[in-house]
Amino acid sequence: MITKFDATDVPRVAPRDLNRPMQILIANGHGLALLKGLSRSEFRQLECVLWNEFDDDPGTRLAVALRFRALVDVFATRRLKDLLLERGFKVITAAIAETSTLRLNTRFGFYPQKLLLAIDAATDPAHRPVFTTAPMHAAA
Repeated sequence: MITKFDATDVPRVAPRDLNRPMQILIANGHGLALLKGLSRSEFRQLECVLWNEFDDDPGTRLAVALRFRALVDVFATRRLKDLLLERGFKVITAAIAETSTLRLNTRFGFYPQKLLLAIDAATDPAHRPVFTTAPMHAAA
């Protein structure tokens, strides 16, 4: 079966599908892949496992592989690495959730500043919901 695939607009995937490569890397001792990056051979090993796991859905497995490659590439930027070191593992969760739906062109990758702002908003420790109360009226 041939699946049409547009490399300028990679299809969105479910966050749980995009989280699977990270789970595989953690199980294989490469949990710091977003900080250190991955070599070609490590990417190939990961993609072999993904190909086996998503055997029944070739469109999803290709989209997951391309999106995860782009995620690792975008974390090469200093600001995203610094944010990960500052705020911890919740940055990885926010990044996976955000990159599963962000527009992706395989030639250009994810837009780092847009991703940084989304992750920052999702993981900001000072970000708390504002509760408003009904206005108080003075009794006459």
